[in-house]
Amino acid sequence: MTQSSAALPNIVSQEEWLAARQELLEKEKESTRALDALAAERRRLPMVRIDKDYRFAGKNGPASLLELFDGRRQLIMYHFMFDPSWQEGCVGCSMLVDNLGHTAHLHARDTSLVLVSRAPLERIEPFQKRMGWTIPWFSSFDSYFNDDFGATTAQGEIPGLSVFLRDGDSVFRTYYTTARGTDRLNANFNLLDLTPFGRQEEWEDSPGGWPQTRPYIWWRYHDRYGPAQGSDSCCH
Repeated sequence: MTQSSAALPNIVSQEEWLAARQELLEKEKESTRALDALAAERRRLPMVRIDKDYRFAGKNGPASLLELFDGRRQLIMYHFMFDPSWQEGCVGCSMLVDNLGHTAHLHARDTSLVLVSRAPLERIEPFQKRMGWTIPWFSSFDSYFNDDFGATTAQGEIPGLSVFLRDGDSVFRTYYTTARGTDRLNANFNLLDLTPFGRQEEWEDSPGGWPQTRPYIWWRYHDRYGPAQGSDSCCH
């Protein structure tokens, strides 16, 4: 990357930097409190009962939506974009899943995490092995689950996150988000947001001269980064 002092922030004394940092910290605390308030409101959302008997295919055989909880009270499901005609899963979804931590910490709070895609299991399993992921991944190929939950539309596959609650044998959908709503799951984005250059995408409000590209074009599978490679992204 070409270096240029013209694009750098002002250089100040330690005392001036601490004062500016403290001013920003107050705004960060306000934002944190606002996120806490949103989380409290999210916990009070009404929920909808799931009455259909959806069936999924997993490495241990067929499974119902109830069985995806694996005996726990809560279920977080990432709708991973993987069309049955694709040879590989979505690169943006792949970047996100690369950032998901060990599920033991969720299990400690009675919560399971799974991936669900419309691609058949025989497409999912080789790709999962290549990526080195261990999060349970299920296929909804033989059901209308993706259509009913907005993960497949007339325009194609849609990424998203659904949250479910189990009460006995009853299952309820409590939350759903998509697009930028899943950004908080992607540690890469959250870490880059802390840096001077940010995500380096042209939609960001950055000082003039900052390195920026169009969104998506720099995304690759983690085993395909290297010079002179085009983007793997299926997003647009």
